[in-house]
Amino acid sequence: MRQLNRKSMVLLLAVVMSVVFVACGSNSDSKSAPAKQVELTVSAAASLTDALNEIQPLFETAHPDIKLAFNFGASGALQQQIEQGAPADLIISAATKNMQALVDKQLIDADRQTNLLNNELVVVVPTDGKAAIASAADLAKDEVKKVAIGIPESVPAGSYAKEALTNAQLWDGLQPKLVQAKDVRQVLQYVETGNAEAGFVYKTDALTSDKVGIAFSVDPASYTPVEYPIGIVKATKNADQAAVLYDYLQSQAALDVFVKYGFSVPAAK
Repeated sequence: MRQLNRKSMVLLLAVVMSVVFVACGSNSDSKSAPAKQVELTVSAAASLTDALNEIQPLFETAHPDIKLAFNFGASGALQQQIEQGAPADLIISAATKNMQALVDKQLIDADRQTNLLNNELVVVVPTDGKAAIASAADLAKDEVKKVAIGIPESVPAGSYAKEALTNAQLWDGLQPKLVQAKDVRQVLQYVETGNAEAGFVYKTDALTSDKVGIAFSVDPASYTPVEYPIGIVKATKNADQAAVLYDYLQSQAALDVFVKYGFSVPAAK
């Protein structure tokens, strides 16, 4: 009888230990299982490419449960994509008018958008260029054959350039020389490759290239201030994570990177 009880106790102990090991293993597995990662799609003006690519690993390290995917392009094109239902969680435009259009169509909540950055318009020339260009009036010289500019209807930098040239009474006269580009980065490329003697880009774009130099800064009084509003798309399926990124991009860590690339921060920031 004692032997039977001893065997029963040994068997019972074995069962208890098995349950404990299974429970521990289950807890261990649950702790080691990675959290589900959410991917956020950010539609952003092409001029933000370098800064956002540097910010991405900083943000993802701080928030390992969120992965960023960028859709860079002209702000007007990005606006149209969102209007047509293309997936996007946030948008950073290079013009207030594009953001306002989305707010007016109730695709962006007015309370979830703000001006993030400022920029300025400059004219760049190839570093080995021969034409002497120091002002907008010099673009009319005979040695300047081509002037690159973003498509004014869809590229904010092109719209600002058109505004500045119109105010300087040069827009009509320069029409035969203008080469229009799909975004500001293509303008930069035209000048880098010598396919244009000059081009209108943002200061931040000029600073990314060693193949161009800044000929002159466009008179800031001649065009609408360059503002970069950021907003959360109402249709996002990841509202909480989008809010985390929205706040992070306004943090000092992110703003320091933007400033490094030549952007300026609004006084309210």
